[in-house]
Amino acid sequence: MLAALIPHIWFFAAATAVTYAADWYLHQRGSYLINRLGKVRAGLSIRFLLRQLMVILLLARLDLAESPLFYAAVACFLLFYGLQAPHGAMATLIRLRRTMPVVTRNVDLHAVRIPDAPPGALTRRSAEKMLHLDIPAVVGVLIAAGTGEDVVGYAGIGLTLLLALLYLALLLPYVRRGRLAPPAPAVLKAVDSWLREYQPTVVLYFSGSNESAYQGNMWLETMSRVEGRPLIIMRERGLVPQLAETSVPVICVPAGTHLMNLDLSTVRVCLYPANVGKNIHILRVPTMKHVFIGHGDSDKLASVNPYSKVYDEVWTAGRAGRDRYALADVGVRDEDIVEVGRPQLEPIKSWTGAIKNPIPTVLYAPTWEGWDDNPGNTSLLLAGENIVRRLLNAADPVRIIYKPHPFTGIRSAKAKAVNARIRAMLEKAAAERAAEPRWAKEASSAAAGQSAAKAELARIEARLAQLAATGRAGGDDAEESRLSLADPVREAETVRLRAEWNDAYWRSFGWWEHRTVTGAQPKLYDCFNESDAMVSDISSVVSDFIASGKPYAVTDSAALGAEEFKRQNTAVRAAVILSNGAEELDALLAAVADPAADTLADARRELKTYLLGPDEPTSMEQFNAAVRALAAKAEARNLAVAQRIGEQAVAVPDPEAATSGAGAGDPQAAAEAAATADPDVLEADVAEGEAEAALSEGTSSVR
Repeated sequence: MLAALIPHIWFFAAATAVTYAADWYLHQRGSYLINRLGKVRAGLSIRFLLRQLMVILLLARLDLAESPLFYAAVACFLLFYGLQAPHGAMATLIRLRRTMPVVTRNVDLHAVRIPDAPPGALTRRSAEKMLHLDIPAVVGVLIAAGTGEDVVGYAGIGLTLLLALLYLALLLPYVRRGRLAPPAPAVLKAVDSWLREYQPTVVLYFSGSNESAYQGNMWLETMSRVEGRPLIIMRERGLVPQLAETSVPVICVPAGTHLMNLDLSTVRVCLYPANVGKNIHILRVPTMKHVFIGHGDSDKLASVNPYSKVYDEVWTAGRAGRDRYALADVGVRDEDIVEVGRPQLEPIKSWTGAIKNPIPTVLYAPTWEGWDDNPGNTSLLLAGENIVRRLLNAADPVRIIYKPHPFTGIRSAKAKAVNARIRAMLEKAAAERAAEPRWAKEASSAAAGQSAAKAELARIEARLAQLAATGRAGGDDAEESRLSLADPVREAETVRLRAEWNDAYWRSFGWWEHRTVTGAQPKLYDCFNESDAMVSDISSVVSDFIASGKPYAVTDSAALGAEEFKRQNTAVRAAVILSNGAEELDALLAAVADPAADTLADARRELKTYLLGPDEPTSMEQFNAAVRALAAKAEARNLAVAQRIGEQAVAVPDPEAATSGAGAGDPQAAAEAAATADPDVLEADVAEGEAEAALSEGTSSVR
């Protein structure tokens, strides 16, 4: 605006370029500012309109208001905005009509025809792309105003309108009914047909925020090995792309009404990894038994949530989980708790008693800040920088692997800042170490191997991307639901490549190099296997790490004192307890360097059994035994209900006999009357009795 008012055309051109670049950058980053601008009526369309109005203002201030270029520019921008309406309508219609009521993986939906999706280049962020087509007009008008060559302005205007019309023409074929997804009733019917054919028996039911995908991913391997016919039911579309590779059928059903109408009559056990509100949509089904399995074992309050009372059973890893509920006294009965171990922990390697590399590796894996300001939630805020600083300044060299929780910083700006500072500390320390002669020599000798590992990583990632691309590039949820069927060969290759990737990742840099690990790969358990000790907080990370038998330290961030901290938190009874100053880290490093100095080794072995259960039978065997036992209870319950319904149905008196007095007050006469009654009438009476009994049980279908 300032450049237009002055007026200064080249200043205006530079400012315009900056605004285009800023808009593009903010959208690429998914900036929260974009959402806020929309809330204050400065959304995407308004910002482009204001820019175009400034072009008109500039022309007026340059005394071009009476020129043909001025009127051509005004007409262009008006027509251009007139084309936004049909474009928006078509884009919205395609998006809505391409949105199926479910998103699936490994589910055969051949019963419905799902056409190819429009190219992603046309539909992804389409409004932003359409609006950016004004660039030729804006550039052409500015050049014409600055040089007097109006033909350039007319050319830019023509190109903008031509591109806008071409965009509409490219979208138009995808509005036809034949290019849209089938209607919801047809899709749901096909899903029900598949369910009746597949007859799932065990369901993992998962719902949560976009950051919570890890809670479901940790159970995928267990579900693939569970006895029976497993099924994963999800509720949020945004979580489906984050779901790791699995051969287990997946159905994402966002609408509660659609979920409640699915035929889940064969399901006998439903497993819940998280306590969320949408659990109620399937907890209402009485023909299956409901189990809370959680997404980790820790002494956090979330591990003894009173919500757990709604489930038929609560499965814990070991005796510690049972005792935790007894101490919390939140209404979960002891007979409803089953110890099943932690099947997910099988990849964790046991400690041999010696460090893996010439210098020890310490994993720092703090949990996140939580939803409140309890100082005991995380060590990051009060102790994080002290822990890292003391490890960096240890008397003998130590390598640090830093793996922050995925939620770190989503609520607390302070936690986000501390996380950034720790990462900067490690980057600086890594650079300083690389410049030291000792490590420079190691780097030189390992350079060839690291280069080969990096090349291997690139090859593996390229192949994994090929295996993950089940459909065309840009395919939407509907197309992926059609194409993403289970392929045992592809799955086996993916598993093998994942293992090769993990091995190559750790070889791609030196065993002396500090590292920050974020994202899905490498996994937390891979970091366990690479490290010789760990520093963490009260979370399931500590309980899982205990499976390795390695020394560990836990920070008493709330300053309870070592004895009280151990009394309140079972998982720290075999840990080195750190204050917020982290002065006690020397004891952890000593235990790693010298087994004779490891005074807590026996305590760790005892605690492992208490927290995670016995080694024999294996956790997977315990888990499957629990599934079988609970499925038998569900089957017994359903048979008993069916028997009661049958008894109620037989007891329904014949209306004609009642009115004529035949058998009134005489059970034997009533039975004789029922035996001689019209079969059609009797069948109707039985059906009515079954329906009434079914309603009294809270379900409309009984098998």
